[in-house]
Amino acid sequence: MVTHVRIGRVAQALGFSVSKVRELANAGVIPSERTDGGHRLFDLDAVEASLDSLGSPSLTLTVPLAGLAEHEVWRDVASRLGLEVSAPVVHIVEYAFVEMLNNAIDHSGGTSAGVHFWVADGQLAFEVSDDGVGAFARLRLELGLPDTLSAIQELSKGKRTTDPARHSGQGIFFTSKAVDRFELAANGWCWVVDNVIADQSVERDRDRAGTKVRCSIADCSTRTMAQVFGEFTHGLDFDRSRPVVKLLTYGTRLVSRSEAKLLLEGLDQFAEVDVDFDGVESVGQGFVDEMFRVWAASHPVTALRPVNMNEAVRFMVERGLPGVR
Repeated sequence: MVTHVRIGRVAQALGFSVSKVRELANAGVIPSERTDGGHRLFDLDAVEASLDSLGSPSLTLTVPLAGLAEHEVWRDVASRLGLEVSAPVVHIVEYAFVEMLNNAIDHSGGTSAGVHFWVADGQLAFEVSDDGVGAFARLRLELGLPDTLSAIQELSKGKRTTDPARHSGQGIFFTSKAVDRFELAANGWCWVVDNVIADQSVERDRDRAGTKVRCSIADCSTRTMAQVFGEFTHGLDFDRSRPVVKLLTYGTRLVSRSEAKLLLEGLDQFAEVDVDFDGVESVGQGFVDEMFRVWAASHPVTALRPVNMNEAVRFMVERGLPGVR
């Protein structure tokens, strides 16, 4: 069944501006159709199949995962594209690409990966897709999680991996912080991190085989990997996290102790945790008590700090724990 989406979703998926997508659609470069009300709709599969027609420096590869060395693929891509962007941008793209391709090699359970690079509308972007079991399904299975939203929440914390003997669980976390826009789509869901507007979201996506990761960054970005690492580390230790509470739930209310326990899983690996309540309308007494009294008392080496609370959330937190501000 074909799922059609609006122009804003296409812009997000491609890393383009809405005006750029409209321009491409008007020129017939990417396919679209209109509703009776005049709204333009797109089939993302058909749009993505048209990416090779977008012009500008681009490259598409299909690589077998068995025995693949991700750094060799990057060297090949970098030399063939001849990217003329700032050194910090190249460093970020190299880090992100190598980490995401390595995830496909080591975690996907697939046989091959598709790689696509393009430069358009002042953006440098890449996509890595594999034919494996899907990142969210694998994490759910290996960590015994109840649902896909729980898997996304675990990935957003950092230090969560299905192979702790060989991986630190930092690759996806830092990649999602380094690029302007990060999208991870698998198992019918898509997790989006937009660092330009400092927001994250989770949305339903069409079912697809394996995992698709798309990253984009402005070619004039001044962000550096040192800055990205510095925000979440002290010295050489990755000891800070910032879980986004709204990724945990289908709604905007969190009331139960079980929801708090799910959010807190694995956070004892950090010394400092900013619990981001942006987008959460209300919390219950049980949720607050479990998080800031029960869990905090049993994990004294981890400091929890609630941030971005609206008045209702702040009231419940301060009502339950007068010392928390």
